[in-house]
Amino acid sequence: MSIELGNKAPDFTLPTDGAGNVTLSKLNGKKVVLYFYPKDDTSGCTAEACGFRDSLPDYGGTGAVVIGISKDSVASHDKFKKKHGLPFILASDAGTDVCEKYGVWVEKSMYGRKYMGIERATFLIDGAGIVRGVWHKVRVPGHVAEVLKAARAL
Repeated sequence: MSIELGNKAPDFTLPTDGAGNVTLSKLNGKKVVLYFYPKDDTSGCTAEACGFRDSLPDYGGTGAVVIGISKDSVASHDKFKKKHGLPFILASDAGTDVCEKYGVWVEKSMYGRKYMGIERATFLIDGAGIVRGVWHKVRVPGHVAEVLKAARAL
């Protein structure tokens, strides 16, 4: 399944860092930057997370909530957040159900070996729960600024 611009964002409830949980539909009325990333504390994922961290005051000015999702456990998210001072929600999709709903659980290939994993992707969702921005196969440099520009335009 693939999510397109103008689609209703699939709802979900996932466990988060700090022994909490997040439900997308409970954020109605707020813009949501939902970013999917492969793994806590790897170089690209850390650069992306720190980019969102460093730009969070700007995102707050747009009224947007930032949520990162990976397959990592809540305990892994807690360590990742503490190590890098991440002030936004990290949700655990251990069963990959949400990743599949958003079309980011994909076949990957490394050194000729094929495996399933999370494609780095970001979705910008408006206050009515409609997808207004989609970025697949994200390259980290410049991405956070590009998403911020789109959030400001909403």
